[in-house]
Amino acid sequence: MTAQITIPRLETDRLILRAHTLSDFPDVAAFYATDHSKFVGGPMTPELAWRSLAMEAGHWLLRGFGRWSIIEKASDQWIGITGLWYPEGFPEHELGWDLAEHATGKGYATEAARAARAYAYDTLGWTTLISLVAEGNDASAAVATRLGARPDGRFTHERFGAMNVYRHPAPEALA
Repeated sequence: MTAQITIPRLETDRLILRAHTLSDFPDVAAFYATDHSKFVGGPMTPELAWRSLAMEAGHWLLRGFGRWSIIEKASDQWIGITGLWYPEGFPEHELGWDLAEHATGKGYATEAARAARAYAYDTLGWTTLISLVAEGNDASAAVATRLGARPDGRFTHERFGAMNVYRHPAPEALA
């Protein structure tokens, strides 16, 4: 028996958020091979990057929601991952984003995360979201702040240690 789930495709002005595919793997492995991935488990070998990509895809099957590959429309290039995350051990539903270094500084993380948050609130009916940001990850803290999220305590991650919790505005506050 094969379980199936339909992963929605979201679009913004400049981006496509879509299901992960095998063709994403070279870009995912390249991202995780760099120091730029240090706040999300990297650097890592291609074998571990494969496991990470498989985990992203499997989260959709196990939870019914997950994170998407981010594709830049202008180049049709994979530039990162964003979406909804709730693995075992997390305090609550998280909105996360991981961007390849060449795609930073262009507002893509904010644009993609805003679309993912709208999906969580408008389609899934969620009323709250957090983002976990590692100490020293100033770029992600800035994205969370641009999205209207505010500091809301700390969480100790099993592998990454102390993380700052950012609470996103409720759907009615965004209306």
